[in-house]
Amino acid sequence: MKAYLSFVLFTLISISALAQKNKPIHVLIVDGFSNHDWKQTTTVIKWILERSGRFIVDVATLTTDTTKREAWRPDFTKYGVVIQNTNNLNKPALRWSSFAEQALEKYVKKGGGLFILHSANNSFPQWQEYEKMIGLGWRPRTFGYALKIDSAENIIRIPPGEGKNTSHGARFNAVIQIVKEHPINKGYPDQWKTANTEVYNYPRGLAENITVLSYAYDSTATRERWPVEWLVKYGKGKVYNSSLGHLWAGDIYPLAYRCVGFQTTVIRVAEWLATGKVTYPVPGDFPTKDAISLRDEDEFLKREKQ
Repeated sequence: MKAYLSFVLFTLISISALAQKNKPIHVLIVDGFSNHDWKQTTTVIKWILERSGRFIVDVATLTTDTTKREAWRPDFTKYGVVIQNTNNLNKPALRWSSFAEQALEKYVKKGGGLFILHSANNSFPQWQEYEKMIGLGWRPRTFGYALKIDSAENIIRIPPGEGKNTSHGARFNAVIQIVKEHPINKGYPDQWKTANTEVYNYPRGLAENITVLSYAYDSTATRERWPVEWLVKYGKGKVYNSSLGHLWAGDIYPLAYRCVGFQTTVIRVAEWLATGKVTYPVPGDFPTKDAISLRDEDEFLKREKQ
């Protein structure tokens, strides 16, 4: 009888562990306004995540109506990851409600995961805690430290007032150079080529509690090396920020989003932010130093027609 009970107990524990392992991660994308195509960005990111079979993605679309936006009362605690996809660079009056701002701060401080998606780091210069969370963003030369990488892969901090405003040159197939091994990029080649991306030069911010994961050489404008991906520790929480993921008006499923390296990174980042671990494998067709790797365009376009 004891042996039987032990077997039953072991079986139940194993089933419970398997259920936990296969439990989907709940993700919230916040969108509604941006100088980029926020609708299509959300559509593609949601598809990438849910197609992996590991995520359930909800979307909170904010209105440009101030009264309705102030009434937004999000409960971020229901989610393993919040993906920030709003940008008020051209319309500074568009802000989250005070309640929502404080709720996000509390969520991340208590251990939540925040994904700053591309132009979301252009946003909210008036929100001090947001500056702490993003580490670096699209900011004028008078604000914060700009980080660049020298030829020996040392991080150089450029003080406020020196250098230039954050900017970027033409999009190109940039080689991403990993400088910090991390669960997100474990198993990646040290260098991999991404498709038709923007490399931000002089990314600026408070740059506190920051870890640069990768950089790229800006061959189209400054001919310098600039951070592409970085992490910020905010309270007990984790923030991932990157210049990867440009999607402009008129783009449907652009090369930057078809990139196998970008899609793999999005999935692995979301998993790590939510769980602190990464189990999603590096695919065999991951880009190399010399060649980009793209998903078939029809995979997404046919999905759109279903």
